[in-house]
Amino acid sequence: MSSMTVTNRIYNSYSHLSSGKRINTAADDAAGLAIGKKMQAQETGLNVGAQNAKEGMGALNVADGALGGVMDYLQRIRDLALRSMNGLASASDKKYYQDEINQLKDGIQSMSKTTSLNEQKLLDGSMADMHIATNPDGSGMRIGMANSTLEALGIADFDVTKKFSLDTIDDAISRVASQRSGLGASTNRLEHAYNYNTGASLEQLSSRSRIEDLDMPQAISEKKKEDLLSEYRNLMLKKQMNQDSMVLKLFQ
Repeated sequence: MSSMTVTNRIYNSYSHLSSGKRINTAADDAAGLAIGKKMQAQETGLNVGAQNAKEGMGALNVADGALGGVMDYLQRIRDLALRSMNGLASASDKKYYQDEINQLKDGIQSMSKTTSLNEQKLLDGSMADMHIATNPDGSGMRIGMANSTLEALGIADFDVTKKFSLDTIDDAISRVASQRSGLGASTNRLEHAYNYNTGASLEQLSSRSRIEDLDMPQAISEKKKEDLLSEYRNLMLKKQMNQDSMVLKLFQ
């Protein structure tokens, strides 16, 4: 075995032991390297998909919290509308009720127009088809975000000083309740996607590790063997040099 070969093998041993990897270059295992990189891309895609799912759940939680506020506003509007239906309520009383109702309606509209996450409006109807890329290939699920504007709820012109129906508010309350239910179901779907991705990513990592990672006990054993061979070779070279030196002295 040439000195260059021994040196290269020792260098490779140090390189593998220091990195903890069986495959550092394509020369170590070309097929294994290609398979490992493919698995790594899949693993990374699963991790990103899990992060996307987590961000999607965050958006849904923000939207649901805002819809809870909208529901509170609607309940108060219903209470005021019911009080205005009492025969003892005067025209001026109804005007006071309507003044508060208008403020509550402004609150609903403001919440619907301004509730956002990462500059994306969540409740104004612009996110009716939100795509969440939960899969490594960019596919995933589509989520219909709620639209809680006064127009969508059908209460933009609600006025207790005029002829009105309590069913208008009841329908709006029912609509918001349905929207919150839908968001809850979507949150559960995203949570399942997140759990699957994190689990699948760990399995991918484990499989890739079996291909790429170094068998440390075996590598250490090989390293000791290479060290012994190198030491033996150096001793033989030194012995040969001493013998050559003695021969030369005989001819002097």
